[in-house]
Amino acid sequence: MDLETLLDRINLGEDQDIEFKSADGGFPKSSWETVSAFANTDGGYIVLGVTENRNGFEISGVRNPSVLLKEFWNNHNNLQKLSTPICFNSDLEQLEIETNKLVIIKVPRATRTQRPVYINNNPLTGTYKRNYEGDYRCTDAEIRQMLRDASDAPQDIQILEGFDLSDIDTETLKSFRQRFSSREPDHPWLALHDSDLLRQLGGWSRDRSTGQEGLTIAGLLMFGRERSILDALSHYQLDYQEQLSDDPETRWTYRLTLDGKWEPNLFNFYYRVYTRVVNDLEVPFQLDKDAIRRGETHVHEALREALVNTLIHADYQSTRPLKITKYKNGFSFSNPGRLRISIQQLYEGGVSDPRNPNLQKMFQMLGLGEKAGSGFRKMIRAWIEQQWFPLVSEKLELEMTLVALPMVSMIPENVETELREIVGDDYCELTELERIILILAHQSGEISNADIQCYSREHPRDIGECLKQFVNNGWLERSGRGRGTQYALPNKSQPDLLSLIPSSVHNEPSSVHNESSSVHNYSSSVHNESSSVHNDENFFLLEIAAPVREKQRASPELMRNTILKLCSERYLTVKRLAELLNRSSETIRTHFINPMLSEKLLELKYPDEPTHPQQAYRTLLSQGISNISDTPPSF
Repeated sequence: MDLETLLDRINLGEDQDIEFKSADGGFPKSSWETVSAFANTDGGYIVLGVTENRNGFEISGVRNPSVLLKEFWNNHNNLQKLSTPICFNSDLEQLEIETNKLVIIKVPRATRTQRPVYINNNPLTGTYKRNYEGDYRCTDAEIRQMLRDASDAPQDIQILEGFDLSDIDTETLKSFRQRFSSREPDHPWLALHDSDLLRQLGGWSRDRSTGQEGLTIAGLLMFGRERSILDALSHYQLDYQEQLSDDPETRWTYRLTLDGKWEPNLFNFYYRVYTRVVNDLEVPFQLDKDAIRRGETHVHEALREALVNTLIHADYQSTRPLKITKYKNGFSFSNPGRLRISIQQLYEGGVSDPRNPNLQKMFQMLGLGEKAGSGFRKMIRAWIEQQWFPLVSEKLELEMTLVALPMVSMIPENVETELREIVGDDYCELTELERIILILAHQSGEISNADIQCYSREHPRDIGECLKQFVNNGWLERSGRGRGTQYALPNKSQPDLLSLIPSSVHNEPSSVHNESSSVHNYSSSVHNESSSVHNDENFFLLEIAAPVREKQRASPELMRNTILKLCSERYLTVKRLAELLNRSSETIRTHFINPMLSEKLLELKYPDEPTHPQQAYRTLLSQGISNISDTPPSF
């Protein structure tokens, strides 16, 4: 981190990826929680020698940097303190500003095999995550998911004790054979008995150390009966919805989920869903080299790839659902489990790390799914060809990965005219990077440096300089800070493509679109809300608040528990709570906030100024939160 960047960050204050400490009495003990949190989230910087006061942060310096560094490295390399070394020598540096010396520690994002990174030799109490300006202890479910991902053993290879061929749906396996045969009619596996075919596919296995053999998770997921799948994976949930109606009272126009009317294994789900996904797809067909119309377009291929990827990368032991939604103007795919590679690796392609390689193999035997991590590149190519804008994001709070594929033109007919009005005569002189920034800002409403990196090979620092210049020129407006900094065209309200991501907003359109509080509107950006909450945060909070906001009357216990959960990892104002819960501020304050403060269930953001105009409230971690239901939000 260079001096200019550091000074800018100090002026902006702490954020999701930076923490300031005075370190006046040595290396701060609480900083180890931050090391764990940064490593388990997206990395970040710890800056020692910066003090917080009432006016913000100021540089105070550290007295003996070498002592601090020695103390850091001693504990960093002590497995009793930190579960795994995460930093390298190049991640630590010293800066001197006038007479003040600072120590900067860069904590990289941990790889999946390193997570969870925990402290004090206890993963249950020492695993943290970063959420905006604070470090928060991870839940047991989050820790279990990290431990599953850390293993080199495939999640789908586990032998299921007590399960056998009777748990397989024979019609599904027969259909698989037929499709496999039509593609590879002479393949020797087709002559095998069912159990031997499953063995070759990874659906049946034998533990060489114990001699135990039987059906694997992959075999059950791909070919199993509904009851058998639920006996093994009690949280298993597949959900495909078509939300194609303009009537706000219509939640969905078609839905396929577990309902006892079909065998909801992955094979059947794929073929039923793909047919409906591409039905009525209004994309011009292309001609091959012989001028013959191709059977499908790149968009068809991209949607097929998105569907297969969702199925093979899902964590089926999670409590979260797998959901695919078709809208009038796009698609969204969400699966439980974080990305096992970085978003940068995903966009660049060439790296594949599936959770369920045996499921991947089964689909590949049918000609479905790409190898070597090229599938997402196909999706990008197809969408860019149509001048559309694909998006992928991790929902850390939900431990889910979401892909939005809007079918909205990236460069509408009027976009160049509008951009010329903003930029003026300089429009013709814009570089490729500058044009990308403006087009993305026009399309998305608000963008970040990280968003642009997905579509440009330029260094993040160069992108940052370009964004800064655009702000100075008046071409973009800036909001937020740190990694949360967003940029938007001046006085421009654009559809938010992340609105395609499933949430209770779409499940219950009538309960949200008719709200005067404007918590969220499908046709306007979340970023334009008065609360200025980031999309990820808004998505999460709306899901938590849904059980209350969708009811005219809610029990006091439900209200209190929902408030505790909303405030469990962030400070929220009364106004914000009222918006989320669809209640008046007076009701929230009088009947809930004040009593909960008295019961020491909540704490004040400004305890010395109870009437502070920006007063907000957060759940005391030691109180009340244990009673909150861990049931995931419904999608």
